[in-house]
Amino acid sequence: MTQQPLPKYIPALTGVRALAAYLVFISHYDYVFDGSFPHIVQRSLQEFHIGVTIFFVLSGFLITYRYYYNFYLTSDRFRQYLKNRIARIYPMYFLLTICAFVYDYLTRDANAGSALPNTFVLLLMNLTFLRGFFNDLKFTGIAQGWSLTVEECFYFAAPFAFWFHKRYKKLLLQPVVIIATGALLVLMFGHLDWYGFFGNMTFMMIHTFFGRCFEFFAGIYLALVLLNKGMPNGNRSNYTYPAFALIFVCPVVMGLLPIPHGWSAGLHHPIGIVINNFVLASVIAIFFYGLITEATFLKKALASPLAELLGKSSFIFYLIHLGFFRDLLNNGLNLLNDQVFEWYDRRRLDWHSPFENDVVNLVLQFVLLNLISIFLYKCIEEPLNHRIRRSSLLIRPKQR
Repeated sequence: MTQQPLPKYIPALTGVRALAAYLVFISHYDYVFDGSFPHIVQRSLQEFHIGVTIFFVLSGFLITYRYYYNFYLTSDRFRQYLKNRIARIYPMYFLLTICAFVYDYLTRDANAGSALPNTFVLLLMNLTFLRGFFNDLKFTGIAQGWSLTVEECFYFAAPFAFWFHKRYKKLLLQPVVIIATGALLVLMFGHLDWYGFFGNMTFMMIHTFFGRCFEFFAGIYLALVLLNKGMPNGNRSNYTYPAFALIFVCPVVMGLLPIPHGWSAGLHHPIGIVINNFVLASVIAIFFYGLITEATFLKKALASPLAELLGKSSFIFYLIHLGFFRDLLNNGLNLLNDQVFEWYDRRRLDWHSPFENDVVNLVLQFVLLNLISIFLYKCIEEPLNHRIRRSSLLIRPKQR
């Protein structure tokens, strides 16, 4: 079979980012549908955290696809690489984390700064991503931001993983060693009462790079397959739709598992960890292969201009869909609801407010969150990204 040249940019994978963010959104607000669906459907919606796994596999693929043959482990290259990663992740995370702590201070909410007696120290741990290594602190600040600690660990480790694979050709040995290292850290520090620093095996496997590393390596493996073998020249759909269907089988299976005491989802069951971290990651990699190499309606939809825009703004959507920003939005809708009822009362009308239905409220907030995300992406995230990439941050001045 003849091969086609590899594309530099794959629009459908940008659209996938929006899909992943929306799955996480559903998992956090599945309770809105409580009573509307059978129990197993409700439990399955609760397991739609699988969007995080999609993000991790996608990161592994994209970093490898872009850098594997264009990166050498030198000081200057590493600095440039880190600057690009900072430009992509950090500006909006920094701004929204500061806002979360200010909101907590002004409202005296317990969302951001109650886990440590010193709020300033906790703020620093959030801004440096260190909170993600502590079980008791992982949901402080922007709660869903724990995944960025995992992401940043991968960004730092990826160049070394590339170097090791180029030299020793032992790709799948690396996640074994990394997971074993995480288990060793739990054995060393798990018994200490230090805010849950590598507090237990479940925390390590679900919330740290050590436990989630295979998801990134699934993406790395897919990228290497394409980089080494090229794009197959064919339009048959052998992988896209079967793998896409299997992705949603995984939350159903996890929904059937008993939730361990002290945890909140089937994901935290030992079998759930295996399904999410290993089986699901492999299925997602197969789905991506089909999405990249096959001509399907799903690929066309995910590569549409609207899906691409939503994908580009999905990082902000992910950061604001839960926490203080969502609270402000929810409070605004509640105020609007009260005003509607006051208007009814003045006219002695016994009508329902369109904003009192939880499902309608959720859909409205979903739309507003997307509009806000697009606005922040266009006005703040994208300009800051370009500005940092063009700056001299982390770059040593040339000696004359």
